[in-house]
Amino acid sequence: MQAKQIVARVEELVRPLCEQAGVSLWDVEFEKEGGQYMLTVTVDHPDGVNIDQCEQVSRALDPMLDEKEFDSMPSYTLCVSSAGLSRRLKKPEHFAAFLGHTVEVGFYKPVNGAKQVEGTLVAYENGNVTLEIGGQRTVYEPADIAAVRLAVEI
Repeated sequence: MQAKQIVARVEELVRPLCEQAGVSLWDVEFEKEGGQYMLTVTVDHPDGVNIDQCEQVSRALDPMLDEKEFDSMPSYTLCVSSAGLSRRLKKPEHFAAFLGHTVEVGFYKPVNGAKQVEGTLVAYENGNVTLEIGGQRTVYEPADIAAVRLAVEI
């Protein structure tokens, strides 16, 4: 099973488990970090997520991952966590939910001399991220963007 297939199948399995725990599914990732694979399930709730909710999802999902369909997966560590304040925006619905909020956009290589910019998210279309910075709108292309995160405003 390839990483994309694993992610899609885990999303299918975990979505109802999240609903039972009173949270929504934010994201699922299956990536190699160092020499170890991590299966990360990220959950969210408007009022925040507590450790009991994460544990409930983890305990319900864990035996499902022991089923035969996942036998070909390399060994991994399962992590269920909150999306957090500086959550990563990846899906169109993530961007739609945070239009008008301040975000940080990190680049693979400097764009106009900067490795990162912060501004108000005003649009997201076909992977293009439009920010308003100092009254000026700039569109950043997906090929340049390493990550977009919600900025923590203090």
